[in-house]
Amino acid sequence: MNDSDFPLASLPMYDRPELRAETDRYWSLIRAALMERGIAAPEALYRDDRALMAQWESADLILSQTCGFPYRARLHDKVALVGTPDFGNDGCAPGFYRSILIARADDPRGSFAAFDGAALAYNDGMSQSGWAAPLNHAALSGIRLRPGVETGSHRASAIAVAEGRAELAAIDALTWALLCEFEDMSGVKVIGATDPTPALPYITAKGRDAAAIRDAVAEAIAALAPQDRTRLRLRGLVEIPASAYLAVPTPPSPEQIAQEN
Repeated sequence: MNDSDFPLASLPMYDRPELRAETDRYWSLIRAALMERGIAAPEALYRDDRALMAQWESADLILSQTCGFPYRARLHDKVALVGTPDFGNDGCAPGFYRSILIARADDPRGSFAAFDGAALAYNDGMSQSGWAAPLNHAALSGIRLRPGVETGSHRASAIAVAEGRAELAAIDALTWALLCEFEDMSGVKVIGATDPTPALPYITAKGRDAAAIRDAVAEAIAALAPQDRTRLRLRGLVEIPASAYLAVPTPPSPEQIAQEN
């Protein structure tokens, strides 16, 4: 068995304070299902967003959720895919998601095509939803975007647009739904959405029993109380092959675009 003396688990991507109790109950169910399968798992989730790549690359990793861009760029040969949670994102197949494109509420431009040359607030240069998706969508739309402020989070990107520090941003569809549920987003407006791509996958360290972990997660989702499943927007677990993630185009980085200009 490839279990570490210090197993690591995290669910960092949608871990809002308002949903902390539901997320912890979800993890408790996953942990119980893992333990039943002889897989050691920590009692509590590790929560430190400053060390995400270190978590994902750790040989101690039992379960985490990463983004499609770092998976294809850095992680695909270091981790094993467990499965992709389905959050029922509008306009997307199960296990897929898209980015919601937003601009300042009083910006006179009403469509994404009108933002040629606009400054994009982005959470991270290795974010599928915040950077790669809008750049790929712009290329398909025949326009160019330039890197604006790097914000560190989707929430901060939305605030940057509302405050006029950037012209637009692309927000993960589930994050956008949660922002609209829990915060005031009246300072921005929706101007479009990108094409769907495979959503943020659950991963484990390479060499671990990904199939057993997948079964444990699926069992936990099924066992969630209906109100917790609704609050977390969880509908199930989908198996999406690595090839689907690796096939998504990778645009130039913010640094490359800045050098070109």
